[in-house]
Amino acid sequence: MQRNPLWVRMGLVTAGMGLWLQAHGGSAETGHMSAKAPELEGHAGWLNTDRHLSLRELRGKIVLLDFWTYCCINCMHVLPDLKRLEAKYPNELVVIGVHSAKFSNEQGTEQIRQAILRYGVTHPVVNDREFRVWQRYGVTSWPTLILIDPDGNLVGRLSGEGHYEALDAAIGRLADESRRLGKLDERPLAAHQEPARVGSHGLAFPGKITTDGQRLFIADSNHNRVVVADLSGAVLDLIGSGEEGARDGPFERAAFKNPQGMAVEGELLYIADTENHLLRRADLKRREVQTIAGTGRQARSPIAGGKALRTALSSPWDVAWLGGDLYVAMAGLHQLWKLDVKAGTIAPFAGSGEEHIVDGPRRSAALAQPSGITTDGKVLYVADSEVSGVRVVEPGDDGWVRTLIGQGLFQFGDVDGVGAAARLQHPLGVTFHGGRVYVADTYNHKIKRIDPLTKRCETAWGAGRAGSVDGPTPQFDEPGGLAFAGDRLYVADTNNHAIRVVEPDTGRTRTLTLRGLTPPPTTNRGISVD
Repeated sequence: MQRNPLWVRMGLVTAGMGLWLQAHGGSAETGHMSAKAPELEGHAGWLNTDRHLSLRELRGKIVLLDFWTYCCINCMHVLPDLKRLEAKYPNELVVIGVHSAKFSNEQGTEQIRQAILRYGVTHPVVNDREFRVWQRYGVTSWPTLILIDPDGNLVGRLSGEGHYEALDAAIGRLADESRRLGKLDERPLAAHQEPARVGSHGLAFPGKITTDGQRLFIADSNHNRVVVADLSGAVLDLIGSGEEGARDGPFERAAFKNPQGMAVEGELLYIADTENHLLRRADLKRREVQTIAGTGRQARSPIAGGKALRTALSSPWDVAWLGGDLYVAMAGLHQLWKLDVKAGTIAPFAGSGEEHIVDGPRRSAALAQPSGITTDGKVLYVADSEVSGVRVVEPGDDGWVRTLIGQGLFQFGDVDGVGAAARLQHPLGVTFHGGRVYVADTYNHKIKRIDPLTKRCETAWGAGRAGSVDGPTPQFDEPGGLAFAGDRLYVADTNNHAIRVVEPDTGRTRTLTLRGLTPPPTTNRGISVD
């Protein structure tokens, strides 16, 4: 994602000790880079380290700077590659995340800390909220990766995702050559991770929630499982062992990786297994999990689709039933997809794959990281997070994509109003109820409602700042999922590790106690429980 409108993908080529980045089909772009890497100055503080780090003290190490912002799906896709590199080069390589926030909510150190814990980031991160480090390095897009050799020289730059092999080759070559020259410091850098305390509700960063009117299905995302409970909070079942993985089978053995959106049809629960890039189905009677779409490998660019189990997916974030088909918010490809469950086929349905906000015929329209999806039985409503929008998608072959709220990739805020006058900030969840679209306005820490006929958008609940307060004037912390059961709204309040229950008539909110729920025996991503 570019901070300016241009998008450039660059490839890495090596020449001796020098690493040069060359645009595909173009010339090398190195003129804006000095020989020595600029110091990491002008920031707002560090995380995942007990002290401020300098490039001077890291001489002898290979340093990889990752310029990221935690909303960005491309930045999320880079993190597994960084983990692999850190595991392969534990003593040679130091990765430093430079968090240069796109959204105003992302500027706060506490919000970045929560993102670090949610994503399982273990390397040091600097809060570059004023873009001072970004500007020193001439960065123009998220994510950007910059490689620095043990002498402190700038030797390479990559933009975008999917560069593990190039980085591996470059780091390996630098390590071998620096070791031969006696320049490589292979003493391990002391680790210091942020403490993760997720409270007493038994959940860890719950992302989404759905209901069949009698039961709640809660994506206990960082525990890699789905919690089934009744409306009073009594836990009825657990889908998944809590172990991170992609294993089918009985509920007790099945494994997920950061599951998000769900849709229920009778006794079948369809699950977006986001970080596995899979769609899964849980038979609630037989207590069995089955993979129904995806290969387990991430699709790197828009594709035509085909047989569901032979087609790669990219970060499916939410699902919804309409007209006998399962629609998928495919966040990683900026599209909606459609799964024909009976035929076992899956294909893009809406969105060209360009990350943008463009209305029109569904195949040529543009979406931007769709992360929530719901329906009124006639059309689909989509939380289009990177354009801070809510889009309408018509299901027919000649259907169109229309915008209710949203103006562009960098037009966001917290403004009630009609159509173009209204502003959201990175919404992740939507649900339809009583003729209104309810929106988890995630980075505004609010629940808003939209009249789809008049396009009037107004705050329903939430103070507009992160917190955990029940009662008539509630506070939320990055809510990500919504579901109505009867006359109550259930909210997956992600950073509060809780499910909140809102009574629309009175506006009163309470935190749901999930009775009988404990963390899984194997916790992941450094999560611990009070």
